[in-house]
Amino acid sequence: MLDEDTIARIADELVDAARSRTPVPRLTARYPDMTVDDSYAVQSLWRSRNEAAGRTLVGHKIGLTSKAMQAATGITEPDYGVIFDDMVLETGSVLDWGVYTHPRVEVELAFRLKSDLRGPGVTTLDVLAATDYVVPALEVLDSRIEMEGRTIVDTISDNAAMGVMVVGGRAVHPDDIDLRWAGAMLYRNEGIEETGLAGGVLNNPASGVAWLANKLAAHDDGLRAGELILSGSFTRPMWVFAGDSVFADYGPLGVVTCRFA
Repeated sequence: MLDEDTIARIADELVDAARSRTPVPRLTARYPDMTVDDSYAVQSLWRSRNEAAGRTLVGHKIGLTSKAMQAATGITEPDYGVIFDDMVLETGSVLDWGVYTHPRVEVELAFRLKSDLRGPGVTTLDVLAATDYVVPALEVLDSRIEMEGRTIVDTISDNAAMGVMVVGGRAVHPDDIDLRWAGAMLYRNEGIEETGLAGGVLNNPASGVAWLANKLAAHDDGLRAGELILSGSFTRPMWVFAGDSVFADYGPLGVVTCRFA
């Protein structure tokens, strides 16, 4: 385990990296004995620093829940991060490409909770009962740590690579749709790049939310009514560049778009 001073130093580095848009050297290269518990401690302190600066927690994200994402990253277990109020954008938003480092886009479903979920023992059925609605979303990945050679320890410390999310399409109650069969086609500049089904996320994206609630219990935390939970990508991340337009077609659930200026 890293000592408290080292964890604080890393958290402050990542806060500064977000401001300067200059990724810091890979943590696992500098701290080869760093553990997953260390990385969540860094993330927790990073979260506290941001909340002290005036940002408001509005949800959580889950990452690396699908085989597609695990194969794309070489990481074999899910992770999670936090979502602040200024990270939630509406469909049609224009994003400044230069604000992000190595931006990539993923296709996901987001769950709005109507009641608290606190593990251990949360099940997929518990999640469905606690959900107000499910809505299509895009996640824009960002990097405050250099990407080459990253491990899950680096990614967790970096708030699970969360940049922003773009929400749109048609919100549905989970009873009105078999979430496993919710699908999307992801386009960049009118060319299709990725397709997938939400069942690729642990067989049901609600299972990802259950995993998160139970994982947070180990850190004496839980999910709260009103939070928005990004349940994990069911496509590989798509690189985007300045000037690119992104269009995600979720069929009956509508579309989500954004553009990188």
